[in-house]
Amino acid sequence: MATTKLLLFFLLTLELLIIFTDAVNLYRRNGITKMRIYEPNDAILRALQGTNIELIMDVPNISLQSLTDPNVATNWVRTNVLNYPNVRFRYIAVGNEVSPNNGNNRFVNFVLPAMRNVQRAIRDAGRSNQIKVSTATYTGLLSKSYPPRDGAFADNVQGFIEPIIRFLVENNAPMLANIYPYFAYAGTSNIDLSYALFTAPGTVVNDNGRQYSNLFDAMFDAHYAAQSRLGGANLEIVVSETGWPSAGNKGATMDNARTYYRNVIGHAKQATGTPARPGQNIETYLFAMFDENRKDGLESEKHFGLFSPNQQSKYQLSFN
Repeated sequence: MATTKLLLFFLLTLELLIIFTDAVNLYRRNGITKMRIYEPNDAILRALQGTNIELIMDVPNISLQSLTDPNVATNWVRTNVLNYPNVRFRYIAVGNEVSPNNGNNRFVNFVLPAMRNVQRAIRDAGRSNQIKVSTATYTGLLSKSYPPRDGAFADNVQGFIEPIIRFLVENNAPMLANIYPYFAYAGTSNIDLSYALFTAPGTVVNDNGRQYSNLFDAMFDAHYAAQSRLGGANLEIVVSETGWPSAGNKGATMDNARTYYRNVIGHAKQATGTPARPGQNIETYLFAMFDENRKDGLESEKHFGLFSPNQQSKYQLSFN
């Protein structure tokens, strides 16, 4: 079994009711040493300085077009990365869930040029060994995910994702993928709740000898199979979001959320990998730190938080 590295983080939303330094201290008290934020924020970055908390920081989708200008990208890196020398930047996620097939399709042509320009600016600053440039994808890019070994990107996605895979391989950067068994379960009547929650008593899917007892592994391996078809067989996948809501829609209860988070944390700590990648550490980021009462969309979208605004844990989980 591979040695486990620290695998857990929470989204720090920008509508927190507590000050950023308190939020960072909450991370530290709970032994959480990784974080993702979805846009640069000076107050958060200043609070992180000297903490040794490693950070994924996004380039928001709305900024992608501007970063196709190399000078703008250089200035973005200088302003939001180099100005904080004591923050441990781990990944820059250039865009989140951009796809030809969703509401972010207008950004498709900007992702790779922006990635290249941000990478160039980080390289020119001598930081390319410490900070990797990627983009956050999601399983909606796949047209086939069952059985997992047959995972494939949709035909109209391949022209978008293949050059990104090539870029990541060339720069030794991981693929970031948002993986949500909850949404797969909630979107169909064909998936058993126990399979989604890691509580199935045995094998649910036998994929030509690969035994799957949980949906997380199956979704991960389907994404791996899809990228392998396009030259990404040796490309690491980092799970940049996963979570389960405590209220709102089908299967969204406190008990189910507690079970999912406890089990996905245990899965990450055990570092057993997946049937397609046994023994591999899967760097896994939990969504989210706090509920988002003003978030648009399905009611369940508001209830992914692991802590209440008064900093009390909703589930009494152990993160280390």
